[in-house]
Amino acid sequence: VQLQASGGGLVQAGGSLRLSCAASGRTFSTYAMGWFRQAPGKEREFVAAITWSGGMTYFADSVKGRFTISGDNAKNTVYLQMNSLKPEDTAVYLCAADSVHSGSYYYTRPLYYDYWGQGTEVTVSS
Repeated sequence: VQLQASGGGLVQAGGSLRLSCAASGRTFSTYAMGWFRQAPGKEREFVAAITWSGGMTYFADSVKGRFTISGDNAKNTVYLQMNSLKPEDTAVYLCAADSVHSGSYYYTRPLYYDYWGQGTEVTVSS
């Protein structure tokens, strides 16, 4: 599975961005797609995830109510709509695919994702 993330950029606090993650290859074998982020000097953290089957969604507490995740099966693309952005949302955002594990326990933990995209940078100015 190959993943290509896009949509990052510079935005003012309170603004919005939509990230896209296009998947190619053996996408039918993936259980879930996730978004993670990593700020300089910090560990990679979970942002949101969605299952291909059933469209179950999961969010980190820090983004609940502000971010939404959706998927387009026909395009093999997952979107992360980010609203009401805050400076603390500044990070490199990475999309990932889990083709091995099934269950919410795994979807929020980067350790269990086996495919990763290259990341797209999001900068939120105050």
